[in-house]
Amino acid sequence: MNLLLDDRTQSLVEYYLPDNSVLNNLAEFFSVFSDSTRIKILSALSITEMCVTDLSEILKINQTTVSHQLKILRSAGVVGFRREGKIIFYYLSTGAVEDVMLSGVRYLGY
Repeated sequence: MNLLLDDRTQSLVEYYLPDNSVLNNLAEFFSVFSDSTRIKILSALSITEMCVTDLSEILKINQTTVSHQLKILRSAGVVGFRREGKIIFYYLSTGAVEDVMLSGVRYLGY
């Protein structure tokens, strides 16, 4: 098949195209943002750290659902946690998560 790209452009694309492991990790990272409940939780955690009970009450989401979504967010490395006695407080693990969400909001024109 003959490409319409010149050899230099083709070489640049081939050189800079991420390998499959990077692409898979990116897809997994962005899948975190594919659920509105998770985005709601992340939005709340971008303001302050919270425990499951507070997230459930403020966001009007069942505690079981909050816990399940936090498990997904933790396994993706997007949220961290700290224990204070019997209470676990969750927080965004990096400001990059907030940056991605704000980029999405700007992209959509809100």
